[in-house]
Amino acid sequence: MQPVSVAAIYLLFWVLTLFAVLPFGVRTSEEAGEDKVEGQANSAPVNPRLGRKLIWTTVISAALFGLFWLNYVYEWVRVEDVPGWR
Repeated sequence: MQPVSVAAIYLLFWVLTLFAVLPFGVRTSEEAGEDKVEGQANSAPVNPRLGRKLIWTTVISAALFGLFWLNYVYEWVRVEDVPGWR
């Protein structure tokens, strides 16, 4: 597999994992018991902790990509193994 392909596939894993991780631990100002700022959306998080979420995203996506890579190398599941393929 080409290095550019590896980077692109890892980036896909990373972005999809980010969208899965973003909602965890989010509390609105109402849930936190704090006053809303004028013009603030009701669903806006008080402290989104983006640094932690980026770290978790990197760790989880690296693990998932590692499984993908191992499957690519050892061919545990191939396209021919998927039901309905040809």
